[in-house]
Amino acid sequence: MITVQKIFEARDQIKDIVKETPIFQSTLLSDLAGNKLFFKAEHLQRTGSFKIRGATNKVMHVAKNGATFVTAASSGNHGQAVAYISNKVGIKATIVVPEDAISSKIKAIQAYHGSIETCGTTSAERLPRAKQLANENEGVFIPPYDDPYIIAGQGTIGLEILEQLDSVDVIVVPIGGGGLISGILSAIKEVKPSIQIIGVEPETANDTLLSLKKGEIVAIQQTKTIADGLRTSQPGSFTFPIVQKYIDDIVTVSEQEIQDALFLMLERTKQIIEPSSATTVAAVLNDKLNVRDKNIVCVLSGGNVDVRTLSSFFNR
Repeated sequence: MITVQKIFEARDQIKDIVKETPIFQSTLLSDLAGNKLFFKAEHLQRTGSFKIRGATNKVMHVAKNGATFVTAASSGNHGQAVAYISNKVGIKATIVVPEDAISSKIKAIQAYHGSIETCGTTSAERLPRAKQLANENEGVFIPPYDDPYIIAGQGTIGLEILEQLDSVDVIVVPIGGGGLISGILSAIKEVKPSIQIIGVEPETANDTLLSLKKGEIVAIQQTKTIADGLRTSQPGSFTFPIVQKYIDDIVTVSEQEIQDALFLMLERTKQIIEPSSATTVAAVLNDKLNVRDKNIVCVLSGGNVDVRTLSSFFNR
């Protein structure tokens, strides 16, 4: 488990790199949802997603311990974050990405001076390759989610929400491997346990929900979803026990619901977010939470959406 003290230590370590992202509101979307909606804008974070928080905490830790080379396995956002912070602290980074990774995310990794290697289409394929590269080059593998330093870094979002809003009833968080939600759970439930934390997964990538129902980690087969940042095969061994201990509920959203939420956010709030971010909005707008007249925070996890991909959504 991750203590609140570790999250405060993470915030101190990453404060010179990571932004405190704003929270904004939408009257229209609040009216549609029957709740007062707030949006935690991690899509405006450095490198375009929340991933920079955990990556910075972990990479700075290993750099202080003498690491000169790191690897990561990522569909994009974690890779960008690792490449960015590695470049900042002066160590080399190789990012193993899936063969179908979004081109804009690959270009961003390269812009941060990270080397690219492609491997398969699932996390089950690219994770072992990234670890192998680290071992062969006397480097350190930086996990995308299943690591105490990564989780503590992501948990700093929870601290910010508590400080930015006086009254919060529910926080809605997208779930991939579980690093983001387990970090937020660790921060919120130890400080203000009355706040409900509800996770959201795509219907086609519901490995954490299935695992929670079975009471043990369940792996799913390769899946497709427009929320590419949430296409993990299974929750992590570090993250899952935290989810088991603290989570209030997990809901799922369809591909159409994600797409509709993405468009609505663009049209009404003028914010470009990733489909992974839109899952939280979709859950609230489609009444998956079954609550009314509450103060709800939707975590918008990232904004690194490829313009051509966005155009294809509109064409549908």
